[in-house]
Amino acid sequence: MRTTLTLDDDVVALLEMENRRANEPMKQTVNRALSTGLLHAAKPAPREPFVVKPFDTGLTSEQWKKWGETKIEDILEQAELLEEPAATKAR
Repeated sequence: MRTTLTLDDDVVALLEMENRRANEPMKQTVNRALSTGLLHAAKPAPREPFVVKPFDTGLTSEQWKKWGETKIEDILEQAELLEEPAATKAR
């Protein structure tokens, strides 16, 4: 396929540098750079698995029951309100 592209100056500089290094026609350098970049972009970066780190609150199961789910819900609700944008809070 034949096409015309407008490349940023920094991209042109990188392509010219790679072209001199590889000592090949510019067409091959551009094709290789595009192929490599597109293949790399198509593969998501490997991620480390999410690990939950336990935190000892010092409360026994009985203390948790006394504290109750409602208190936890109140704290979560307050935390969500802190995260809301100012426009939402004004309503």
